[in-house]
Amino acid sequence: MRPETRAILATTHTDGQYGSIGTPLYQTSNFRFREPGKSTGYDYTRSGNPTRHTLEQVLADLEGGASAVAVSTGMSAITTVLAHFNAGAHIIATHDCYGGTARLLRLLESQSKLEVTFVDLGNLAAVRSAIKPNTACLWIETPSNPLLNVVDVAALTKLAKVYDLLVAVDNTFMSPFFFRPFEFGADVIVHSTTKWLNGHSDVVSGAIVSRTAELGERFHYLANALGTTTGSFDSWLVLRGVKTLAVRMKQHEANAQAVAEFLVSHPLVSEVYYPGLASHSTHAIANSQFTGFGGVVSFRLAEGDVRGVLGSTKIFSLAESLGGVESLIEHPATMSHASMAPELREAAGITDDLIRLSIGIEHVDDLIADLEQALATVTPKTVVKEAQSC
Repeated sequence: MRPETRAILATTHTDGQYGSIGTPLYQTSNFRFREPGKSTGYDYTRSGNPTRHTLEQVLADLEGGASAVAVSTGMSAITTVLAHFNAGAHIIATHDCYGGTARLLRLLESQSKLEVTFVDLGNLAAVRSAIKPNTACLWIETPSNPLLNVVDVAALTKLAKVYDLLVAVDNTFMSPFFFRPFEFGADVIVHSTTKWLNGHSDVVSGAIVSRTAELGERFHYLANALGTTTGSFDSWLVLRGVKTLAVRMKQHEANAQAVAEFLVSHPLVSEVYYPGLASHSTHAIANSQFTGFGGVVSFRLAEGDVRGVLGSTKIFSLAESLGGVESLIEHPATMSHASMAPELREAAGITDDLIRLSIGIEHVDDLIADLEQALATVTPKTVVKEAQSC
């Protein structure tokens, strides 16, 4: 069955007792034991909950994995995966990863728990050169945030397997509707399910999906031990969102493509980053891996102060995060990536002239009109300089 069908079927055939179409919400902290030492399979919601278990089954199915564990945030998913490694293990991570990921990796490195090297994963020779005897994991984020660089996951996993490295892929930006990393050799997939999978900006949660049952058991153990699992109501909200994932992603992508093409033609825009554009540097790789290009578009302002654009939109809300039905605009350098070390931001190209958009499902003509009027408010730098000199 296609993903559109599986997502609906998996979330509407879960109640064997009463046959409810909606997934039952088990909003409870604990469960009765049948007798001392014998439970129903659930005893305490941190360790397991029927609503969360349903979500985990759905996510594992959508990604084509053996097991999944639903956790409290996307950062909880990353934290739980990193807890899998022994002290001193070396992690190779993409140099333009999400600011929160970079912050966590730097923290663990400063505590001598992990060793980290940030590498341009588009350069296989550089990745190979970074591998050490203690390297344990290759951390891939594709497309990257916010420049939307796409890397060749198949080539990276082929290289990683030569050195017996665990390959983890952050699939938040694509969702399993557009990309299934296990088909390209990944071992573990993480998600901020806050984003496209939930899609309504009303929950913060995450997930870890494992290729094998053995890895799945390990991450269930770690999530329970660390206390990173998510609650039943948050699980129910994500399940509700998954039902409409397919129709939402198609609209997000269609709108994003149109917005990207509009920005390409605008005289105040110097660069547009969207994998669906033939002009994008990694379009060919994206086309070979993805079945769609997602709903995030980033661009650089050729001149003028970005604050004029950020403060002038009427439909796009100035806010962090992405993946909801509503459109958002944000400034990575001072918002989503503010916690990233300045030298890492500079190396990754996350500069002050960069703006990131999360494209919602509003009418695309209205979105383009909103950006057009916001860009019309920009005062060119030359005029700003003249005004300051007066």
